[in-house]
Amino acid sequence: MSYNIEQLEIGQNAEFSKTISESDVYLFAGVTGDMNPAHINAEYSKDSVFNQRVVHGMLSASLISTVLGTELPGRGTIYLQQEVKFVAPVHFGDTITATVEVLEKNIKKNRVKLRTVCTNQEGQVVVDGEAIVIPPKKS
Repeated sequence: MSYNIEQLEIGQNAEFSKTISESDVYLFAGVTGDMNPAHINAEYSKDSVFNQRVVHGMLSASLISTVLGTELPGRGTIYLQQEVKFVAPVHFGDTITATVEVLEKNIKKNRVKLRTVCTNQEGQVVVDGEAIVIPPKKS
C-alpha cells in the first residue's frame, strides 16, 4: 500500500523490525567499503569504548528507508532529507525496529516531515531523527 499526501494523517505511523546478524554487518561493510575494525574485528573491538564489535550506525538507520519505501508513505516515496542522531550502540543479534510517524504535511509542495526512530529489543532508542520525503502521487 502507498499513501499520497491527502491520505496521510498527522500521527500516522508504521514500523519494520530486523534482527541484525554478523553476516548483515559483513555484507554492509562490503557494499559500503566501511571496514572499520570497530565493526568487523572482534579482537580489536575488545579494547574499544564498547568492549565488543558494534553494528554500523548507518546500517541501523537504513532500516528507516525500508519503512518509507514499503509502508509509509510506501512505494514510490522519494527520500529527500534525513537528520539522524546515533543515541546508543547496536550489537550483533539486536532486533532493531524502525518507526516513522507523520509530523507535518505541506500539501502545496507535496512534502511530508516524519519522525524517524530506531529502537532495540529492549525499547531503547538507538537512532533518533527526522526525515522529509515526497510521497507518491495519487493512483
